[in-house]
Amino acid sequence: MNALAAYTLRLGDDALILSQRLGEWTGSAPELEEDIALTNIALDLLGQARMLLTYAGEVDGNGRTEDDLAYLRDEREFTNCQLVELPNDDFAATIARQLMFSAYQYELYAALQHSADETLAGIAGKAVKEVAYHRDHARQWVLRLGDGTDESHTRMQQGLERMWPYAHELLEDDGVIQELKGVAIDPGELRPSYDFVLGVLAEATLSRPEIDWHPSGGRQGMHTEHMGRLLAEMQHIHRSHAGASW
Repeated sequence: MNALAAYTLRLGDDALILSQRLGEWTGSAPELEEDIALTNIALDLLGQARMLLTYAGEVDGNGRTEDDLAYLRDEREFTNCQLVELPNDDFAATIARQLMFSAYQYELYAALQHSADETLAGIAGKAVKEVAYHRDHARQWVLRLGDGTDESHTRMQQGLERMWPYAHELLEDDGVIQELKGVAIDPGELRPSYDFVLGVLAEATLSRPEIDWHPSGGRQGMHTEHMGRLLAEMQHIHRSHAGASW
């Protein structure tokens, strides 16, 4: 797979897998308004994934569609970061993940609007408006929980500590990015996402987790034990009824 296809695919995989995770809250979020909000965020991410996977299939040149890439790849062929595949766990953990990922994705799409690749720039121009809402939604919940009751503060801090180590992978550089100068975004440009998160934590009276281990490997197809179960659920219908249409 060429570098442009690989880069586009990883962005699409990030959005697709997090969409699947957030969709699990449909019907079970803490309140009705939040049920609708998380479902809408999941749908936004799914829309981003569709555009990115379609483009990845086109530039790869092997005739694969968005459905082929979503449903007919095995675990080791997915290149999403490990953060997005982690289980939802407590609601506070979901919000911690959403804060870190949407802060990263906002800076990514803001910069990608100026990519030399016109298709990626166009996708980013649409998506950055959606992600601005995702980021603000997560910020508001972190403030509400972090600076709320003793119980909500404790659970928000625990959620941060659960998700924090995996955020390191979002800002990693590799050969794919280096090969696409002017097209892909240098992770060094995404540092404001980290500063944004730290600012929210300070405002919410939360502490930056002091954790030294940084799991990685998602971009190379190495995933957590949770990924296989997620894919089994997501791909089951398509694989069981190949070629079916509704």
